[in-house]
Amino acid sequence: MIAGVGTDLCAISRMKRAVENDYFVKKIFVAEEIEYAMSRGEPARHFASAFAAREALSKATGLGMFGMGLSAVWVRRTDKGPIFMMDGGTSERLRSRGADKCWLSLTHEGDFALAFVVLESA
Repeated sequence: MIAGVGTDLCAISRMKRAVENDYFVKKIFVAEEIEYAMSRGEPARHFASAFAAREALSKATGLGMFGMGLSAVWVRRTDKGPIFMMDGGTSERLRSRGADKCWLSLTHEGDFALAFVVLESA
């Protein structure tokens, strides 16, 4: 059963300006995300999709970005696609809201990065 759905669109050009500020990068993203983005040809594209993923998850859960915590959730890129990683408290909060699984899809085209999240309950 679907427990929540969220989507978010982030302008890559806006993120490109934002990530010029090292404080912003370190406040929002974890080391794993920073390393991944910086290892790619266009880092802002990957920062934007990771940011959109957080926003989409916050909408799917109803917690909001600050209710969830900025660095409590991050995106890990795997061979099977992107997945969310989260601290124990956030994981427990999602389970308490009936979400047993979390599905994430990311894409980018032109100046936009899009994230789509589906929360599933058993």
